[in-house]
Amino acid sequence: MTDDLFRADAYLRTCEARILRIDDTGIVLDRTVFYPLGGGQAGDAGVLVLADGREIAIIDTRKAKDAEGQPTAEFVHVPAPAPDQADLLAALAPGDTVTARLDWERRHRLMRFHTASHLLCHLVPVPVNGCSITPEYARIDFHITDPLDKETLTAGLAKLVEAAHPLTVGAITDAELDANPALVKSMSVQPPRGTGTVRTIRIGGTGEDGGAPSIDFQPCGGTHVANTAEIGAMVVTKIEKKSATTRRVVLGWPAATAV
Repeated sequence: MTDDLFRADAYLRTCEARILRIDDTGIVLDRTVFYPLGGGQAGDAGVLVLADGREIAIIDTRKAKDAEGQPTAEFVHVPAPAPDQADLLAALAPGDTVTARLDWERRHRLMRFHTASHLLCHLVPVPVNGCSITPEYARIDFHITDPLDKETLTAGLAKLVEAAHPLTVGAITDAELDANPALVKSMSVQPPRGTGTVRTIRIGGTGEDGGAPSIDFQPCGGTHVANTAEIGAMVVTKIEKKSATTRRVVLGWPAATAV
């Protein structure tokens, strides 16, 4: 299996790792800071630095699949299909040590968008039936029949960003999740199980005993910023009626903002 270091610390940018396997899908490491495509969030990109300093460009990260096509606990680092990388890849072998280094600017954009999508769940407190988190935009499909307003959502998002709500990574047991199924906002993606606990993301406080208000709390395996202030300027660029019961909200960067 691949030890997913990003689960505990999304700000790790590099790590030393050992190659477990190389095949036609890519390179599997024993540990990584690269997030694999899943839960609506795009897979990470970056480079694997070899012992001699040469680099293999990685354009995507995916979960490996077994013979039945089911995801496994191994992550595949997909190399760029560049002719000049063929010799580097051919020289690699299981057991070799590499340094996995993220394209940090790209990852940070993903983290900002993913956290912003959780803020939208606070502003539109209905189930979600689809999402896509990319470095350039995020889209969230809400199960709702009422119309939504771009300006109202943009203003609400800006207020939550400015309030600088902290984000906390935690965990609950499978039993606790079973007892509170409403914590799962997504209608299409269920949180990963199998270890007995489920990773959670809390924005704000618990709302108990006069403490900080709870903004959002839900199971999530993705990468996030530590505080909503880190999201920065972001706007709702589009709202679409995808069906009678679905409204798609698209987040993007302000046109005048360099990201």
